[in-house]
Amino acid sequence: MAYPDSENATVLLIAAIILSFVAASSLNVYPLNPSMATLRPMVMIMVLIFWLLFQPRYVGIFTAFTIGIIADLLMDTHLGQQAFSAVVVALVIKITSIYVRQLNTLSAWLIASLGLIVFQISLWVLQMFIQNVFIAQSALSLLMSIISWPLVLLVLRKFVH
Repeated sequence: MAYPDSENATVLLIAAIILSFVAASSLNVYPLNPSMATLRPMVMIMVLIFWLLFQPRYVGIFTAFTIGIIADLLMDTHLGQQAFSAVVVALVIKITSIYVRQLNTLSAWLIASLGLIVFQISLWVLQMFIQNVFIAQSALSLLMSIISWPLVLLVLRKFVH
């Protein structure tokens, strides 16, 4: 039989995961002027990577696909592009986390950076094949995401353990 507090802790953790995705989605679509919008970090994917790293029991490939579909709908991209890229990121995170012995802040930042780079490259490739478009300004968003990853780690780490 499970401990009574463990069920309550699981419910609180799942609530924190859901609320973090809701907050990230609102930050993703918050209106900014065009010059600032190019610097907007990929908050939804950053939160997804955090939960993939620190709670792989509750957040996996299906969650990545769902978050990608939601991001496609919110960002008005072709349906499935961000979902596919999010699933690729989830697979990369799952594979790299196998080889990491201890997940400290530096290794989490390196794995998150790898995941963000994989996400952006897969989006660029999909956009080139499907739309024949290359949006180079997305590199600024990628750079801002990599730089601001420790903020996501700082905010969400208190919900782990």
